[in-house]
Amino acid sequence: MTERYEYVPHRLLRRRVRDVASGAEGVLMAVINENVSDSVHDHWMELAYIRAASGREFTTAVGNVEPAAPDLAATDGRLPPSSRSA
Repeated sequence: MTERYEYVPHRLLRRRVRDVASGAEGVLMAVINENVSDSVHDHWMELAYIRAASGREFTTAVGNVEPAAPDLAATDGRLPPSSRSA
């Protein structure tokens, strides 16, 4: 029996991201290469698991994930230190 999933490193893990397919935003919790097939033939996909503000997680294709725009209202119009240029 083979594993049906494996974790994949991603540069945006634990960062705020946006799903371009739905427009939903949240924190990227994991990227998993998952066997999504119910048949004898394997079909592997990289799925991004995103936790929305509600606490519920949803999945999307990893290709649909992009960094979310910083919330300038929450930072008094200033970018957070991690977003500033050096």
